[in-house]
Amino acid sequence: MDYGMIGKIEKAKRYAQERNRFHFKSMQVVVDGDNNAHTVAYDHGVWQCDCSFFATRGRCVHTMALETILEGMLNGLPVES
Repeated sequence: MDYGMIGKIEKAKRYAQERNRFHFKSMQVVVDGDNNAHTVAYDHGVWQCDCSFFATRGRCVHTMALETILEGMLNGLPVES
């Protein structure tokens, strides 16, 4: 491995520890639930999930789990408790 790549790997490790550097604007994720897989999307502060619970409540276990994982990284928006 060349020295340039070694430096980049070390910098990437440092960036990964500094979560405030990352700001998700949009994404799509498949969450493997206990019964089915569900597609969750996030687009500029708005969550969507294809599960029936989300359709009636606007939040679900899938979106809340991702909010927890991505705490502080979602377009600067606070995570609700």
